[in-house]
Amino acid sequence: MDVEAFYLPLGDNRFSPTRATESPWDADAQHGGPPSALLAHLAAGATGDGLRAARVSVDFLGAIPRRELTVEVSAVRPGRRIALTEAAMSVDGRTVAVARVWSIATGPTPPVVTELSPPPAVPTANDLFLPHLPDWGYGQALDWRYTAGSPDRPGAADVWTRVRLPLVAGRPLTGLDRTLIAADAANGISAELPISSWFSIPPGMTTHLTREPDGDWVHLSCRSTIAADGIGLCLGTLSDARGEIGQVAQPLLVQQR
Repeated sequence: MDVEAFYLPLGDNRFSPTRATESPWDADAQHGGPPSALLAHLAAGATGDGLRAARVSVDFLGAIPRRELTVEVSAVRPGRRIALTEAAMSVDGRTVAVARVWSIATGPTPPVVTELSPPPAVPTANDLFLPHLPDWGYGQALDWRYTAGSPDRPGAADVWTRVRLPLVAGRPLTGLDRTLIAADAANGISAELPISSWFSIPPGMTTHLTREPDGDWVHLSCRSTIAADGIGLCLGTLSDARGEIGQVAQPLLVQQR
């Protein structure tokens, strides 16, 4: 896929999404991962020095068209130690997604630092994410390497991901970018029903981070559960080669296609 980045900056808080943002369900819509990362990237960048994103909550207000978009960032609760920032994405004058980012000041190393076991090593062979849909932008913009479960059958699964492109052309890819570009794929990775015949739609995503990942790879260990009335929940553990870096949660609308 010959694209420069997920987004091309146009100036005045405007961006053009490339094919790397393409949803598997509609070529004219964006997958939720890149918009989530763009909103968080801009919101976190508007906070003061010494603060790091600790929680990112994103609400999708409908399908996000793959057309020119505008992002407006505002400070909801400024602060030197704790700050809340909001970023809203609009297309053709309609708000399509809103993110709120809690940022917390970093400081001296505490006397107790929790270390968790790392996930399995990164396999050498690449897999396809949604192998029945081999040619779609977002799926090709990342490397996928499964350590548990399988892309060929429904159910819980664990997978290493590596983002192949910058989030915004001309800007270095950050650990927060890598994490959020991948995190919204959790429900697709762990879908309990065949994606070819069932929707599993997250209207939002909440990610908590204790730190940003070291290195290029982010591991997702994902599990989805479905209630009898069609509401589901996807939970995922996010890790790098050292161990856990955070958690992602997605409520799900589960309905037959």
